[in-house]
Amino acid sequence: MGHREDLLAGAKRALYEKGYARTTARDIVALSGTNLGSIGYHYGSTEALMTAAMLGAMEDWGDELAKALAAEPGDGDDTVESFWRRVVHSITTHRELWLASVEVMIQSEHNPHLRAQLAAGLQAGRRGMAALATGVPEEQLDEATVRTVGSAQMALMSGVVTQWLTDPATAPSPEEIAEGVRLLGGPRLDQ
Repeated sequence: MGHREDLLAGAKRALYEKGYARTTARDIVALSGTNLGSIGYHYGSTEALMTAAMLGAMEDWGDELAKALAAEPGDGDDTVESFWRRVVHSITTHRELWLASVEVMIQSEHNPHLRAQLAAGLQAGRRGMAALATGVPEEQLDEATVRTVGSAQMALMSGVVTQWLTDPATAPSPEEIAEGVRLLGGPRLDQ
C-alpha cells in the first residue's frame, strides 16, 4: 500500500479503536506508519481523512449488514427470529463497526458531504429492509411500502442496535424481538 491507503487504513483503525472525537492526527500517523505531512499532502486535512475513514467504515458496516440480511434461515427456522439472530450476532462480533455507524451519523450533523452520503444510504436501506420484511424483491416494491415498511423496519433496527451497544446484558434476545414484532402486528389493544 502507498501512504494514501496506509493513512486511510490507520484512520479507520483509529475510528474503530478510539472513536472520531478522540482520534488525533498523531494517532493516525502512529497507526499508519506514515508522517504528519502526508495527511495534508494526500487528504488536505485530518478532517477530510476522517471523513473518508467514516465513509469507509459505513461501507464496511453495509457489507456486514448485507451478510446478515442475505443469510438464509435454516429448515424450520422462524424467518423473523433468524433475521434478528443474525443481526445480534453481527452486533456482538463486529461491535466496532456498529459503534462507528452510530458515530458517523452523529458526525454527519457537522459534515454536509457525510450527511449526503448517509441520506443516500438510508434510501437504499429502506428498500432493502422492506424487501426483507415483505419477501418482495426490491425492484418490485412500490414507494409506499418502502416508506412505511422499510422505515419501520429501519427504526426497529436502530432501536435494537442501541440497546445491544448500550447494555447487552439486558438487551432483547432475537426471540423476544420476533415476538414483539408479532404482537405489534396483532389486534389493537384499544379495540
